[in-house]
Amino acid sequence: MSETPSTPVSYYDRYAARVMQEAIYGEGWLRWAYENPLGRLTNRAALRRAWFSVLFGAWMNTRASARRIPGFIEKFALDMEQFETPAGGWRSFNEFFIRPLKAGARPVDAAPDSVVLPADGRHTAFADGADLSALVVKGRPFTLAELLGDASLAQRFQDGALVVSRLCPTDYHRFHFPLAGLPGAARRLPGPLDSVSPVAIRAGARSLCANKRELTLLETPGAGLVALIEVGAACVGRIEQSFAPETPVAKGAQKGVFLFGGSTVITIFEPGRVKMADDLLEHSAQGMETYARMGDAMGRVL
Repeated sequence: MSETPSTPVSYYDRYAARVMQEAIYGEGWLRWAYENPLGRLTNRAALRRAWFSVLFGAWMNTRASARRIPGFIEKFALDMEQFETPAGGWRSFNEFFIRPLKAGARPVDAAPDSVVLPADGRHTAFADGADLSALVVKGRPFTLAELLGDASLAQRFQDGALVVSRLCPTDYHRFHFPLAGLPGAARRLPGPLDSVSPVAIRAGARSLCANKRELTLLETPGAGLVALIEVGAACVGRIEQSFAPETPVAKGAQKGVFLFGGSTVITIFEPGRVKMADDLLEHSAQGMETYARMGDAMGRVL
């Protein structure tokens, strides 16, 4: 996330093996809200408030919102062969937004020691999660204690590996468990709803540690305790969990969905438990996210 304002947002594509430029949904609005003085005032006064996202989300649940779907698919060249399409079509944009995949569209890495990515998106990895300064381009760096909302829990994860998985509005918007284990109940951490786009973060938004988010602790056989955080964002009215607390889950099992908007999943490991994939670490060290899909390996259990 090292670009300067008004430059393109670039990422490395794991499959194409090259740097790509991101097609940003609502780019004009984002740049106005975070790079223009009047836009920043409007954003602070209204756009980042929960009521704005709730109203926007309500509109995205209406039948009228479904008219936006064909243009969205065409503009962003979505590969709809991967997704299940209801017989009568989608009844709203939100229904389309959380569209399920066809069986087998996201194979889960079967290696016994693999840890898999929880979502489709652009990923930033740290071998040592205490070094979060690379995610902050302008403004004050945040700490694990701020991110987790719990200083004592942060001590347990200090110096552990960490992966930030950023979803764009064009991505598959369900999130999954990176390992098999026993999840506790999700705990809600209150906050505003700033954008999680690099456009916003490099302008100083503290979205990852300050936005409304949900924290789940997953007890795993090999990797110990894992912290799973879903971060809400502008125009994301709800984070919906779909798992049953205190019930064992498989690696790659669905954990929940984000309703409309781009958002983020953060996965944190205890120190010395997991080694991150080399390509994620290499590109992250260069300040560049890596695009990869849910179910692919993010690392392995030590």
